[in-house]
Amino acid sequence: MEEQLILEFKQNSIFRLNESARMVKIALENITERQLWERPNTNSNSIGNLLLHLRGNITQYAISSLGNLPDERKRDEEFEATQGGTKKELLTMLEDTVDKAKGTIQNATAQQLVHKREVQGFEFSGIGVIIHVVEHFSYHTGQIAFWVKQLNQEDLGFYDGHNLNIINPS
Repeated sequence: MEEQLILEFKQNSIFRLNESARMVKIALENITERQLWERPNTNSNSIGNLLLHLRGNITQYAISSLGNLPDERKRDEEFEATQGGTKKELLTMLEDTVDKAKGTIQNATAQQLVHKREVQGFEFSGIGVIIHVVEHFSYHTGQIAFWVKQLNQEDLGFYDGHNLNIINPS
């Protein structure tokens, strides 16, 4: 039963990472290269900044911490950038990072999932690390989608072709 729970947790976490990556890709298809680095205001980040930030965060938490590899993140640089990288380059970078994170999650042992470690000054188990990565990616995916919708005044169609009004069976 324990193995089944671990497998289910990993599969659902990876599914959620895939969903966020899919939505980011759709959002990027709907903006120009100029819009990639446009900031809504001085207190907000561009989509380019958010993509750099996601790469840094996913690497720090899932790949470095859960994977027990050196942490070389330079977080402030993710937000200071005002240019650098095209949509294609940043998407490829993010997709590669997500693929590495999914591999780390998939290969994590039960011991790695319960082992406590410090990340960004917080203490998390491996399960806590994975939950953070999934929710953090989802959170910023929502920000990216919102900003693209603001820029273009149109829906992104994330669930086109799916009937989301189906009622759950009793």
